[in-house]
Amino acid sequence: MNRIANRVPGRRERWAVARAVALGAALLLPSCRLPELRPPVLDATLPATYAGADNAGAAGGQAPSTESSARLGVQEFFGDPTLTRLIDDGLAANRELKILEEEVRVAAAEVLSRRGAFLPLVGFRGAAGLGKHSQFTPEGAAEEQLQYLPGKNFPGVPGDFLFGLNVLVPLDIWRELRNARDAARQRYFAAVEERNAFVTRMVADIAESYYGLLALDRRLEVLDQTIALQEQSYETAKARFDAGRGTELAVQRFRAEVRKNQSEKLIVRQEIVEVENRINVLAGRLPQPVERGAANFFDLAPHPLSVGTPVQLLENRPDVRRAERELIAAGLDVKVARAHFFPRVDVSGYVGYQAFNPRYLFYPEAFATNLAGDLTAPLVNRAAIRAEYRTANARQLESVYNYQQVVLTAYTEVVNRVAMAENYQKSIDIKKQQLAALEASVDAATKLFQAARAEYVEVLLAQRDMLEARTVLIDTKRQQLSAVVNAYQALGGGTTLSVPAVLPPSGVHGKIER
Repeated sequence: MNRIANRVPGRRERWAVARAVALGAALLLPSCRLPELRPPVLDATLPATYAGADNAGAAGGQAPSTESSARLGVQEFFGDPTLTRLIDDGLAANRELKILEEEVRVAAAEVLSRRGAFLPLVGFRGAAGLGKHSQFTPEGAAEEQLQYLPGKNFPGVPGDFLFGLNVLVPLDIWRELRNARDAARQRYFAAVEERNAFVTRMVADIAESYYGLLALDRRLEVLDQTIALQEQSYETAKARFDAGRGTELAVQRFRAEVRKNQSEKLIVRQEIVEVENRINVLAGRLPQPVERGAANFFDLAPHPLSVGTPVQLLENRPDVRRAERELIAAGLDVKVARAHFFPRVDVSGYVGYQAFNPRYLFYPEAFATNLAGDLTAPLVNRAAIRAEYRTANARQLESVYNYQQVVLTAYTEVVNRVAMAENYQKSIDIKKQQLAALEASVDAATKLFQAARAEYVEVLLAQRDMLEARTVLIDTKRQQLSAVVNAYQALGGGTTLSVPAVLPPSGVHGKIER
């Protein structure tokens, strides 16, 4: 009988272990059957050189270089102190930029929040109360027999006082919490790159508007010159009419032409007001006159462009870097969603003092502690977890396609804008020759008209053609400068790589292997 009695506890223990193993298998085996994912394929291969580019740039004929103009600072690239001051004003006061910098701080706070999620949670616990169990319960019957000291029974309604520390430690076995933290870090850096991308756009917008303003100033000068020339022709026609050697038609046609260009001046002045205020908004200030540089409009020439190599776009363009960070974060989100299929393990504990009377709280015998483990696994709501997993996979593929699209767009923008800058510069050279011929024709027609050897129509048409050629030349120069500015932006130039003072804790940065 004794041998039988001795074997019974061992058999019971083995049955308990077997049941525990079976329960664990029931929890873990469903987790092994994960939904199949569509694997992301990152195909963003760029050619070794730009299509149709000789790496010499658009604004000059320097020797080919593998260095990109994106590495040049704003002051070095534009070489115009007045324009640089406007850009500095924008960096200091632009409201949209300030909003994006606050978004960076929000992302930094999210990183800190995610980081705290997998650290032990330690909190103070204090409680006080009174309670008594019924004598017709096991607890109440036992309390009647208990003594806290020899010969001293507990009171009829004992108190319950305690204070100490609660500790909860999540065991991040499947790296769910750490992957969520790393994904938040990547989104923080993506927010920084979004801010930098806005800076490049703002720099380009200010520079483009500034050059447009100088072009409008030049148009006013051309209109003043044309009006002065037409007034001379008007006086000549009027003098000939008064002398009986001309017609009133010539007088009225020249007068109408003067009035037309005087009216055009007012329209140009209105355009100047609008462009100035566009610059003021970008600079974050109220409407006011915008300072201009003293350089001649046609002498303006930013630093010669050097496009470098296409692969440098992946490092220099903020929007490409942002898409890269978002792609890494999406991959980490898939890992977070995958971890939800597996059991979660937490360890909780308490350390403190507990007594029925406060005066006994600090006795050594009042010391209390406990330690427990908690394992939870999804059994019923797995459909929602599968949906979350597939959603994360779809978001990851979405970020892959977005990255590919951003890289493709960046490469195309460089090719288009560099070609535009080169072609417009060649067009300017030809238009200057055309304008020189038209200016000579106006001078010849005016002299012939004054000598009564040419009709007024010839003078009128020659002046019109010259005004149109001057206007087109100014506009072509403006577009050529805009193309250079936009090519600088397309290469990734104009960004300020500094970030706000609020930074996330050190950790994974993450790069895409190319």
